[in-house]
Amino acid sequence: MQLIPCLFSVVYLYAVLPVSMEKFEITLIIVTVFWGLIGIVLPFLIPKGPHKRLVQIMLALTSACCWMFWLCFYLHQWKPLFGPQMESTHARMLRTIWGQEL
Repeated sequence: MQLIPCLFSVVYLYAVLPVSMEKFEITLIIVTVFWGLIGIVLPFLIPKGPHKRLVQIMLALTSACCWMFWLCFYLHQWKPLFGPQMESTHARMLRTIWGQEL
């Protein structure tokens, strides 16, 4: 159930991202497949034991959280809220050091 809103937000962001969508798609697919394998396939490969279910849940939750963390940071690099900021004194110093006129 939680996957559907996330997919809608990815589709929305896909529509508003301006540059180089091929790179965005390839990266999104590769990382999603990687964390999907860890969260969906790997829990079925856990050997039987007293804590099998706990390890399966830990793998699924870890992969979901890591994927969501990566997705948030990756998307924020595409559309930052604000750019790098520099005080005017630092900018003036850099211009002087680099030999540019003020």
